[in-house]
Amino acid sequence: MAMDWEPLTLWVALVVYVLAGSLAIFGGVLRTRPEKAVLALLVLGLLLHTASIALRWERLGHGPYITMFEILLSNIWSLLAIYLLAYWRIPAIRPTAAVVMPILFVMMGWLLVTSPHEGHLPATYHTVWLFVHIGFGKVFLGCALVAVGISGVILLRGRRHAGNRFASLPDDSRLDELSFRFMAIALIFETLMLIAGAIWAQDAWGRYWAWDPLETWSFLTWLSLAFALHARVAYKVSPRTGAVMVMAVFVLAFLTFFGVPFVSTAPHKGAV
Repeated sequence: MAMDWEPLTLWVALVVYVLAGSLAIFGGVLRTRPEKAVLALLVLGLLLHTASIALRWERLGHGPYITMFEILLSNIWSLLAIYLLAYWRIPAIRPTAAVVMPILFVMMGWLLVTSPHEGHLPATYHTVWLFVHIGFGKVFLGCALVAVGISGVILLRGRRHAGNRFASLPDDSRLDELSFRFMAIALIFETLMLIAGAIWAQDAWGRYWAWDPLETWSFLTWLSLAFALHARVAYKVSPRTGAVMVMAVFVLAFLTFFGVPFVSTAPHKGAV
């Protein structure tokens, strides 16, 4: 019975997400404010998504962090959960859903074409530090996604036909400050993710750091994020330049999370 309900609840959740994102996008195009409806749909979708993950977890006996399907499944959930929290608590940034949801649509499409096969749970995954490491990483990427949504609005405002559609939002300097606040939180959690990962690596493989592809790319992402924050403070870059840097950091983080598993042959590569 769980096998029947698991894919059904996931499919319904994805449909609800698409409805919420489409409503947000059309709201931006038509200059309407369907924010309460979008919020309600996102909450409903997240609840259904949670049920699907819980059913899979109960069936397999481990969390969604082994195969690429599970990594996409859990990261879409965590990204939406963090964005939903920001969407609820900071009403001024709600129009950014028109930027954020298309990014998540790409991940949802990727999820649907990925095999939901069961993965083997390695012995090295039987540690609490894995949960801590993964949890910090999800918060880091979620905060970066919120910053990307804000930065996307800053960049779209520079286009002649799109600027007026975000007129209800604060000015670019205020959005830039808010974006980098989220990036500062992201830096804290990525730092904690690297520390927790090193402790896990010591337990799992007897070394804290080995410069394998995932560790190397994670460190490069950390450096790029630290550089973006430093450049904003030290060189007073413009909001548009800051927005470009946020986008670049997120692209690098996305490639680290979802690209390395395809090219790495190391035991530590993000997906089994």
